Amino acid sequence: MNLDALSGNRRVKEVLDRQEQGRGLSHAYLLSGPKGSGRHTLARLLAAAMLCTGEGLGKPCGSCASCRRVSERIHPDVKYEPAEGDKPLSVDQVRELRRDAYIRPNQGARKIYVLDKADRMNASAQNAMLKLLEEGPAYSAFLLLAENGGGVLETVRSRCEHLTLTLEKQPEPEEHSCREQAARLAKALESGGEPELFEEAVLLEKMSREDLQDLLEQTVVELGRLARTSPQKARVLKAAALTARLREAAELNVGGGAAAGWLCGEMFLK
Repeated sequence: MNLDALSGNRRVKEVLDRQEQGRGLSHAYLLSGPKGSGRHTLARLLAAAMLCTGEGLGKPCGSCASCRRVSERIHPDVKYEPAEGDKPLSVDQVRELRRDAYIRPNQGARKIYVLDKADRMNASAQNAMLKLLEEGPAYSAFLLLAENGGGVLETVRSRCEHLTLTLEKQPEPEEHSCREQAARLAKALESGGEPELFEEAVLLEKMSREDLQDLLEQTVVELGRLARTSPQKARVLKAAALTARLREAAELNVGGGAAAGWLCGEMFLK
């Protein structure tokens, strides 16, 4: 997914990237985190991705008519409730929203509701929301925003994909370094060049367990992107499966040196 507009929150981005490449985006998300963590930005990006009509990879594309309308908050199929400054939704307002949900979208394939202050809705309103999450039409999608995810009833949380955002005032240098290193490793695995792969693999030997896990996890994401367009698709898929196994092994204390040897051996000796 194209989530560059969201600052930091690398793990949230990776989760959504894997979802989009796999089963697709969910019909309901709970986006929780402190003020300034990017809840509203992510809600906009998710809404745009669900309605994006741009061709190619990397939704939301940001340039198609649907993406522009979502960005300008004028898309007729994206509803924002409550209005800025208003109180949290009441049970009567949720029931009215339920009736509206059964009116089919105007322009897009989905009808999306961005519901702020979900953690401040009373129990009656949240229970009414639960029924909509369970029984709403297939084309509807719900993005619940909350500062405190624990303020949302467990029954409601369980019907949503819960993404917790963190406040990051400055870009994380290590995040960019990890992403760039993973991209280089993925390209070396794709190309099949032994010197290139050895050069990248040898760097694994000095990495901490946590950094190794992060790198291998990001490499799987990068290989997933490459698999869409690479002429070496079979090789890329093999590399992705191997890297995913290495990521699991890293949780069991397999070190960087062993991972490097395993990676090169599997890719070149078989």
